[in-house]
Amino acid sequence: MEQFYEQFRQRLERTDTRFVRSIMDNIHWNARLIGIKGSRGVGKTTLILQYIKLNLSAELDATLYVSLDHIWFSEHRFIHLVDEFYKRGGKYLFLDEVHKYKDWSVEIKNIYDQYPDLKVVFTGSSMLEILNARADLSRRAIIYTMQGLSFREYLELETGTHFQPCSLKDIIHDHGTIAEQILKKIKPFQFFADYLAGGYYPFFTEHKELYNSRLEEVVNMILEIELPQLRNVNMAFVTKLKRLMLVISQSAPFIPNISKLSERIGINRETLLTYLWHLAEASLVYPLYKDALGISKLQKPDKLFLENTNLMVVFGSGSVNRGNIMETFFLNQLKNGHQVEYTERGDFLIDSKYTFEIGGKNKKHKQIMEIDDAFIVCDDLEYGHGNKIPIWLFGFLY
Repeated sequence: MEQFYEQFRQRLERTDTRFVRSIMDNIHWNARLIGIKGSRGVGKTTLILQYIKLNLSAELDATLYVSLDHIWFSEHRFIHLVDEFYKRGGKYLFLDEVHKYKDWSVEIKNIYDQYPDLKVVFTGSSMLEILNARADLSRRAIIYTMQGLSFREYLELETGTHFQPCSLKDIIHDHGTIAEQILKKIKPFQFFADYLAGGYYPFFTEHKELYNSRLEEVVNMILEIELPQLRNVNMAFVTKLKRLMLVISQSAPFIPNISKLSERIGINRETLLTYLWHLAEASLVYPLYKDALGISKLQKPDKLFLENTNLMVVFGSGSVNRGNIMETFFLNQLKNGHQVEYTERGDFLIDSKYTFEIGGKNKKHKQIMEIDDAFIVCDDLEYGHGNKIPIWLFGFLY
């Protein structure tokens, strides 16, 4: 127990609280069991350590942070550590990298049932493992999804300038005023291209020259280890899935012809649709449908995107389609808190109400004429006017 307390205090001492992700304010921290899932590198560990430092500094003796990838757990059961912690007056338990521990969801369920006074927060970088655990924890845990940095958060890290997040309604109805206030402090296009290429994952602050190689490692871990182990994806098809992601990144944007794709990649139609579903589960791709409700695993998506623009740059090798990267950015920032659907008139239907068409400042209204609540999102405007809104402004939603 003492070694875990010591390591916890050392990590807490090194934790910087000058920049805190906006999701911190959205989590109901008083719940008894909280799960935070998200891809590797999005900042889950930093988030929970910051929460402890900012909110539990007076109760550190009753608080413990443990990473379950510690070698100690290769020969010891986790629940024995929890029992000792609880008997010593433990109240707040934070478990990191839970997917590294065998049968973790069963033990967390047992902890929840056996220790009703203990509050537990757990994180997992394997999106597929967390999804597998939902059956065990569905009635007990509140699960939050943490995605990469918004453009607003990236700007704060790069410049030290803090901006409040904006709601979608505020951006729609008052984008001129909001843009004016932001432009008094920074020039968004000075940073926008760098964010699109390499600013989505917080580890960009460490060694920018290694950013792409680190992101490739994250992707390879998912494709070569997690998908075969957790979703029975045939290892022989991993290279073909990488090729598919390359095709998506270079398209304008990608409207999948499943029959042609299955023939080109060498996978039958049903298997291809299943693999696309698993890629979406792993947050590598994002399929867009006309109806976001009641989607089946074997339903063909109407459009297919990579999950974020940084993945496009890594897979696209310098030949990324400009229109696709703009649509991917818009989709990525909106899906964090809104329902996004495919629409035949325009590019995106948001919350079953707002229609958005992505294009340049000279984009005409022809495609969205006579549609209520329809807007053009421009990729080359600092200031918008009327129903034309600068695309960078949607990076301030979270």
